[in-house]
Amino acid sequence: MTRDPRYDILFEPVKIGPVTARNRFYQVPHCNGMGRVYPSTMAAMRRTKAEGGWAVICTEEVEIHPSGDHSPWCGGRLWDDRDIPYLARMCDGIHEFGSLAGCELNHAGQMCNNDYSRMVQLAPSHMPISSIAPKQARAMDKQDIRELRRWHREAALRARKAGFDIVYVYAGHQLSTISHFLSRQRNHRTDEYGGSLENRARLFREILEDTKDAVGDTCGVAVRFAVDDMIGEPGFTAGGEGRDLIEMMAEIPDLWDVNIATWEHDSATSRFKESGFQEDFIRFVKGVTTKPVVGVGRYTSPDAMVSLVKGGVLDFIGAARPSIADPFLPRKVEEGRIEDIRECIGCNICVSGDHSFTPMRCTQNPTKGEEWRKGWHPERIAPKTADESVLIVGAGPAGLEAARALGQRGYAVTLAEAGSQLGGRVTKERQLPGLAEWGRVADYRTYQISQMANVETFLESHVTTEMVRELAPDHVAVATGSHWRRDGVGRTNMNGISIAGSCGVLTPDDIIGGLKPEGPVIIFDDEHYYMAGVIAEKLVQEGVDVTYVTASTEVSTWTHHTLEQHFVQTRMMKAGIKVRTAQNLSAVRAGEADLACIYTDEISTLRGTVLLATMRLPDDALYYELLEAGVENVKVIGDAHAPGTIAAAVYEGHQYARELGEPPTEAVPFERELVSLSENFPI
Repeated sequence: MTRDPRYDILFEPVKIGPVTARNRFYQVPHCNGMGRVYPSTMAAMRRTKAEGGWAVICTEEVEIHPSGDHSPWCGGRLWDDRDIPYLARMCDGIHEFGSLAGCELNHAGQMCNNDYSRMVQLAPSHMPISSIAPKQARAMDKQDIRELRRWHREAALRARKAGFDIVYVYAGHQLSTISHFLSRQRNHRTDEYGGSLENRARLFREILEDTKDAVGDTCGVAVRFAVDDMIGEPGFTAGGEGRDLIEMMAEIPDLWDVNIATWEHDSATSRFKESGFQEDFIRFVKGVTTKPVVGVGRYTSPDAMVSLVKGGVLDFIGAARPSIADPFLPRKVEEGRIEDIRECIGCNICVSGDHSFTPMRCTQNPTKGEEWRKGWHPERIAPKTADESVLIVGAGPAGLEAARALGQRGYAVTLAEAGSQLGGRVTKERQLPGLAEWGRVADYRTYQISQMANVETFLESHVTTEMVRELAPDHVAVATGSHWRRDGVGRTNMNGISIAGSCGVLTPDDIIGGLKPEGPVIIFDDEHYYMAGVIAEKLVQEGVDVTYVTASTEVSTWTHHTLEQHFVQTRMMKAGIKVRTAQNLSAVRAGEADLACIYTDEISTLRGTVLLATMRLPDDALYYELLEAGVENVKVIGDAHAPGTIAAAVYEGHQYARELGEPPTEAVPFERELVSLSENFPI
């Protein structure tokens, strides 16, 4: 297949100071839970993106000094020359495919705990550090400022030595000391580094000019800046100081990487923001600088990308999450394979890996984080090991991915689904408020298997043991999903909840299935992810009076890991959903429920029908029936194995397909990053 000429503009080279990007696809800096802690994993992940056609691939934040120590966060580090080798390996992998490597240098100041370095935090003014730790940052004096400039310059030189082509001056997301000096909220100085915008931007200008002087002859120097803090006039706004600052320094950097506010705004999920929502904030930038501009917006459509370039909004299509979901997105556009793009669903499961200090994972791309660890490639997979057939029972996320990957390997696959549609839980949940884009998980896989002559799909097929015996496949994968419990068993109530015998309780399955309860509903959330919140939204939209109850001290607490918690709780409260936190559901009777304060055990009673979102049980009956009947080569996967996230189900489906026919692995089934002892170890 050949590239559609409509997309030719996306493959034009663009100069960034002394270097040239081969096309307009630009992987902006993004965290990944790998960094210096899992350097081989990180290097292979970035290398794969270069192979996939991204012209620029950048690091995450890279610390420049121990006074900006992000431990235990798994970011980058360039404190001294000993940190160069692992970053050089990353650069080598990127250069192998003709792409440019970018390094986002940063000193995070009061955003760091410095728990490893134990140094006092630095800030423009005396201020508590950003975490809840009982620590304060001290106001930097003139010598501190000179030292910060020196640290940044030396780090820029080390970055060039490691092989980077682009060096960043980071002033975005309120995550850098530079951005703290820019902030009227954080900078209370009365000297030449405080007060007016020109004064608050002095350090920014100095470090930018220092970096240009140090490496600007061979490296492009980029600036990352949030044009709007999303807090109104106390902060930067796109129509105020955000624009003023870019006009002030328009021609100094070689590239402007522009975005908005803090991370939860910049990387908002599809549940709360649609693709391209940042455009109105950053549209002005191209009008005030001649330098190339990159911006993000969870773009997956090449038509939208072309529109942005031709419309004079962006020179580069920036991406973090779309490059994670499909590292080969540019190659697929170039080769005329638009329909093969694995589109990002905007769920931010990738972010959760960074928050847990482990290599990121992706709902759409099960190979993410496994490029080095397991040798998984997002586009290539080993061919089948034998002319064998596989029956997959259940076409949810695990079953669909197993069928797709096994079909790619060349196996004869039969996919049997009891329902009338492919997709399982994804097809059902995509109908819930804010989750429409999650349907891409099913859409991508359904299309892929529809193109495979060796994969047969059967709907409304209730598979039994007798049917399996009659079909006699060589392998069987049971991917029959799960269902929500009705007895209240979960994290808080491990022995269940007292429920009166004649009292009917609801679960999310009932609402997803179309039931609309009469009268008020009490939703008890003991899962702490998205389900209780979206069910509450759906019911309120249908005119139901809803009270949300949780034993946690906040709504949907795990969504901190996906940058959504604040948005979830805000939307629920604005929608009129009554919120009762720190309350356990202790007893249910017809039309009412008792709540117990988790601190005092004080009981209060609410009127309404109870809906339990506690935990799910695997639908694994067929699996055990097949084992009992002596059917060989049977495996249970996905939610039927252990209910979890959609990402976990997709991963299990992919793992099953990868490992089928392969010899058993060693005790540790993946490569590990091992620490070597220092030669200076004291005796």
